[in-house]
Amino acid sequence: MPARLAAALVSAMLLALGTLTANPAYADTVGKGPDGQRLTVTRTSGIPLGGATVTVTGSGYDTSKGVYVAYCVDNGPDTAPSPCGGGIDTSGATGASHWISSNPPAYGEGLAVPYGSGGSFSVQIQITARIGDVDCTARRCVVASRNDHTRSSDRSQDVRVPVTFATATSGPSPRATTAAPATAARTAAAPTTGTAPTTGTGPTGTPASAGNPATTVDPAGAGTGTDDGTAADGTADTGEQVHTIQVSDSGPAGRWFTAVLTGLAVLLVLLVALRARRRRRAPR
Repeated sequence: MPARLAAALVSAMLLALGTLTANPAYADTVGKGPDGQRLTVTRTSGIPLGGATVTVTGSGYDTSKGVYVAYCVDNGPDTAPSPCGGGIDTSGATGASHWISSNPPAYGEGLAVPYGSGGSFSVQIQITARIGDVDCTARRCVVASRNDHTRSSDRSQDVRVPVTFATATSGPSPRATTAAPATAARTAAAPTTGTAPTTGTGPTGTPASAGNPATTVDPAGAGTGTDDGTAADGTADTGEQVHTIQVSDSGPAGRWFTAVLTGLAVLLVLLVALRARRRRRAPR
């Protein structure tokens, strides 16, 4: 009986282990706020270097406080994510941020999108490999919500969901070719060359800024006149090898994983000991 109990416990631990290892992939697309807010992004990993548009949904937000939903550089806990793509875009024209508020100031009427039931919203956000001069393949960039400029120092609705990008692969290098040996001319005509030297350079370009700082408010509440909050259009040189820093908020799951493996090892040792004890007690 003890052996059967130990076997059952081992099976339960294996089932729990499978559940824990499956959860982190889902958790990477969801962020939770200090007061139960929930921010979900449809895609957070393997984003193309050329950029992508994702759908962002939220629920459980305090409808008495307006928020910005944006793509920003993460500055760590207790600090507003900033700069953000498109700056603080109150009109939502750039697609990099949106203003959600059910009671905006007078000038915000018609610009802010009101909350849905239960403090909910759904918007689309443009994800790019760069935010201004910040390289999001090297720095941690996030889809985030934060209280709007009327409560810029209030961190109660800060929710972050990190994103990562696909690694660029350089194209195959051209194979060297060897010219075929020339054959003797069959006629008396003088030999001619088949190619003529050509010169020329292709056009080069730089990514254009997609920011629209029509109403630019510093994340800490002070107005700014720079383009730190503008978003690049996401164009990246895919000829370079870009190394992605994978960022995941599933640390607790990793600790559970270690605890489960430790418990499993203890149970297996117990099972072996019980079987050995039964064999010693069996009549010879």
